Amino acid sequence: MLQVENLSKTYTLKNREIRALKNIDFSANSGEILGFVGKSGGGKSTLFRILRGLDDFDSGKIIMDGLVIEPGCRDDVRKELMNITAIHLQRDFALWTESALKNVVRRVYSRETGYEILPTHEISNFDQIYEESMYYLKLVGLEKKALHLATILSGGEKQRLLIARQLAKKPKILLLDEPATMACPGTKQEVLDAIKNVKKELGLTILVISHLPEIHQYLADRLIWLDRGEIVAEGQPSIILEKFLSGMREPAPLTLRPNAKPIIRIRGLCKRNYLVGPGEVLKIENLTFDINEGEITSMIGNSGGGKTTILKIMEGLTMPSAGEVLYRHSEKWVDIHTYSAERMNVRQNLGIMYQEFALFAGETIIDHIAYQLGVKGPEVVEHARSVAEKLKISDKVLDMLYILADMPEEDAKAIFESFGLTRDVLNELFPRFPTTEARKFAEPIFDLISLDPEVMWNLPDQLSGGERVRAALAILLAAKPKILILDEPFGDIDPITLREVSNAIKKINSEYGTTIIIVSHHVDFVREVSHRAMLIENGAIAVQGDTNHVCDSFISRCGAAYLKKTTERCHV
Repeated sequence: MLQVENLSKTYTLKNREIRALKNIDFSANSGEILGFVGKSGGGKSTLFRILRGLDDFDSGKIIMDGLVIEPGCRDDVRKELMNITAIHLQRDFALWTESALKNVVRRVYSRETGYEILPTHEISNFDQIYEESMYYLKLVGLEKKALHLATILSGGEKQRLLIARQLAKKPKILLLDEPATMACPGTKQEVLDAIKNVKKELGLTILVISHLPEIHQYLADRLIWLDRGEIVAEGQPSIILEKFLSGMREPAPLTLRPNAKPIIRIRGLCKRNYLVGPGEVLKIENLTFDINEGEITSMIGNSGGGKTTILKIMEGLTMPSAGEVLYRHSEKWVDIHTYSAERMNVRQNLGIMYQEFALFAGETIIDHIAYQLGVKGPEVVEHARSVAEKLKISDKVLDMLYILADMPEEDAKAIFESFGLTRDVLNELFPRFPTTEARKFAEPIFDLISLDPEVMWNLPDQLSGGERVRAALAILLAAKPKILILDEPFGDIDPITLREVSNAIKKINSEYGTTIIIVSHHVDFVREVSHRAMLIENGAIAVQGDTNHVCDSFISRCGAAYLKKTTERCHV
């Protein structure tokens, strides 16, 4: 079905050449699920883009269903390659704002028209198009959602609808690049079972990229390990995964925190009928818990359960309907949602990292650190207050502006624009630290998290996935925040890199006594890095306490069969 021979690809990036693929040779059999695993930046996504016809290559040959593709092939050959393949890229949610069925109908009819429109009743095969479209929805388990609006489907349902749309092209090979990496386990299970059913019913050849070993263990018939553009090994998934994971470092110890005192108190928190996604309404009622100083506390749970909403309320970025979030500051409890002279000092000690953490492409890592120190470094609040006084900005307005510094870029931009301001006003109130000073703050952090100091002078796109994550941590940590809040920023990195990140987090906690709050779907990561955990369901704490007990409860409740081995491995 597919034969790849001696395939090579080189990119030119900022006047330097990057060999993305080096003499790749492999085959995929008809009806086989072939998995690809490897560290971030190993060449997996580049290979899939070439197989789809989206990128050219330098040398070698691809033979797919009798079609021969070579470098610089004719347009008609490339078009045929795109006709016999379909690809689902990670984080792709491009859907029409209409029913799930019509989303598939458009794709089925496009085989005749060349573009996606709805057929009219007058055409002779109108009924057959709708029947075929319903067949693809049944394959992915969405027949009961056929008439539901696509935009209000759950995350897992959207992922399955996207697969149905790809099947409607009648491809010979289906390429899935991290089809559900950022999803919660329940959503992942829905997608994985849909993929298995597609293989069973259609006998389709399917190639799957995933960083998660448990997904390959559940799905793949055979596995290829790709590293630095070369095939390291291929064969039975369990054997290849054992070899791949043997390169993982030992876990760093977790420093115990006996008799830890609360540093954050959440009391009687309510958020009524809060929209957390299309068709998903969350209701938080009388939520009460503590976060202890110096501990790493993780929140785990399925998507839409309220984890991120609770974090945003804790950060003071979303107002609750009732209740309070209190931070201990100089032995005084400060409400994060109520203006006071101390609130800016509390916020100065917060470091926040979002799921879609943004590093500005045109700025080096040391530039980012200089900016972060300007906003969160020592004595910045006092300096900002003196500048604000000269500009006739009241302390209350300054406090409001400081809140915007903690918001995601797009959210803050919208609020600045509503006030007729730009983020430049923060630059005047919170000027960047000089590079020499930023370097002094950064060097011990880089050493602590085992990150090469040369990374400071690089641009974000010059870093690997693991370097980018640890650099983002270093940016936050340069100002030595007392509390670090991490909202699922590690969901799409490989397990070897994730171990490096988890060790870095434990070293930070041990060295500085930093209180760390983490939201994650990754069960193994939560087990490894947390002093205690909370399972969040429907805006409430379903289970809390011992991390292994919470994670086992989560796996049991979400019904994710693919995670069964993680529980077995933990209790060996």
